[in-house]
Amino acid sequence: MAKEERERIIIPDEHGEEHLFEVLFTFDVDETGKSYMVLEPVGDNHNDDDEEEVEVFAFRFEESGEEDDVSLFPVETDEEWEIIEEMLATFSENEGDEE
Repeated sequence: MAKEERERIIIPDEHGEEHLFEVLFTFDVDETGKSYMVLEPVGDNHNDDDEEEVEVFAFRFEESGEEDDVSLFPVETDEEWEIIEEMLATFSENEGDEE
């Protein structure tokens, strides 16, 4: 069974180097009206069979009128991090069920 292709985005770092990330999932928080995106870096050492923990990154995002044009913002509050960690735990549990 083929694994579903995830959306990928390129994010430049502070030095202007571009890095490729896979979008693990996005979600909206109705109470705040904000949207969040959880990303995983795409690298040569990425192995789907590897059970090692992979570093993930989370951002608040806003879509502009342009297609595929998204602005990313750092997560700033502990409350936001708690919501993201809960969603990540749920996502990880569901990923394990699919194997």
